[in-house]
Amino acid sequence: MLKPNCRLNSLHTRHDYENLETQFLASYAMRSGESAGRCYAENEHDYRTCYQRDRDRIIHSVAFRRLEYKTQVFLYNAGDHYRTRLTHTLEVAQIARTLGRILGVNEDLCEANALAHDLGHPPFGHEGERVLNELLSDHGGFEHNAQALRIVDCLEKHYPTHPGLNLTAETRRGILKNKPPYTGMGENLADFLPIEAQLVDLADEISYTSHDLDDGIESGLLRLEDLRQLPLWNEAWEKVEQLFPAIDEKRRRYQIIIQLINEMVMDVARETHRRLCDAHFARIDHAGDYSESMSIKVKEAKRFLMDHLYRHRLVLRTNSRCRRIITRLFEHYSANPKQLPRSFLKRVETEGLPRSVADYVSGMTDRYADEDYKQIFGY
Repeated sequence: MLKPNCRLNSLHTRHDYENLETQFLASYAMRSGESAGRCYAENEHDYRTCYQRDRDRIIHSVAFRRLEYKTQVFLYNAGDHYRTRLTHTLEVAQIARTLGRILGVNEDLCEANALAHDLGHPPFGHEGERVLNELLSDHGGFEHNAQALRIVDCLEKHYPTHPGLNLTAETRRGILKNKPPYTGMGENLADFLPIEAQLVDLADEISYTSHDLDDGIESGLLRLEDLRQLPLWNEAWEKVEQLFPAIDEKRRRYQIIIQLINEMVMDVARETHRRLCDAHFARIDHAGDYSESMSIKVKEAKRFLMDHLYRHRLVLRTNSRCRRIITRLFEHYSANPKQLPRSFLKRVETEGLPRSVADYVSGMTDRYADEDYKQIFGY
């Protein structure tokens, strides 16, 4: 994004990009030059905006790399073609940037929020989160958005002068969404939910709704004929049939997923713009959403996934084993805290034993948790 008279051989500085944001972004967008700043003061970069730096810090974090071996729906060893937390995260970032570009908001902030949105997920997907929330019921519970904020604030260790990644207030607010911050870490959060974070939340739903349907078909747990009962799927199927009547089954499925994503993205863009128009293009908390008709179709698809995929007997059987692994690892380290890595053992004094154990267990990948369980319990 360059000025029309910009010399091609010049270096583009942070100030150049901040000026471009001022000229070209919508009035409701977040501008990096207007950021509420970071918890720990630091000098700005000469060539990267604050949100670009947030994005880069997230990508280079340990927690981000671990997403490769964390479950989306199917365990890491179920097959090579299923989504993982990492591939899901990249898909969310792509959809969020598309929405951000259409609506004229800050794509770098969209991307930073998208890349960080699942950092707090424990091993074994939502089942792992449910187990840890139960185990911590008397200690504040466990919620993956709050845990993601905890990771970027405290648990990542990159700098000699402060803990965490020292992200901007707007990125931290987007990570937390509308969840309450964990004790003691609500400082320097933006006092409203930026439109960029609202779009990431919708991009997440668009991604997992469409791609969980795709993975469910790939696994054989969902049947194509059953999906025809869903208006969201059936409308996409009919469009693909009109465009490519002689297409083979695999390509038809891919094209249907493309149609699903495109329809949901464009619906969100149009509805969000309508709401912003009604608000006279002010920054409001609930601008991002589907239209009423699309919302009904998405809810039906999510109910279908819950009934036919997430609660499928084979998925539940796997969840049962995952629940046992998380529970027994948590109980083992709670009973034997000296076996915790030194950095987590040191946190016991300030955070308490249950939270410190949860930090350690939730940071494990599926693969590491499985191997650790076998080493400790022998099976």
